Amino acid sequence: MFRKQDTAVTRELLPGIIMEPLAWGERTSMGKFHLAKGAELPLHSHPHEQTGYMVSGHVTFIIDDEEFDTVPGDSWSIPDGVEHTVTVLEDTVIIEVFSPVREEYLPK
Repeated sequence: MFRKQDTAVTRELLPGIIMEPLAWGERTSMGKFHLAKGAELPLHSHPHEQTGYMVSGHVTFIIDDEEFDTVPGDSWSIPDGVEHTVTVLEDTVIIEVFSPVREEYLPK
């Protein structure tokens, strides 16, 4: 699969959390997330391994009860089934890869 940047489709997953699917295949999907200062991703888990990279901004992750102050250049991998939450401290851009594919994040 190859996707040109001018074909972007975005949607708001939660207030202040905008997701843009970038590319996907049979086993992985990659998305760009625009997080607005003050937004919060509530405590949740999912059956997808989640690997990410912070492009810009500042957030605090709580992953399995451990807090991580995250700034540009930081990266992470969250195993499937592990509870986590995010508090957005500055407008932020994150790139994340999920395995298996997050079908609900693909364009409709």
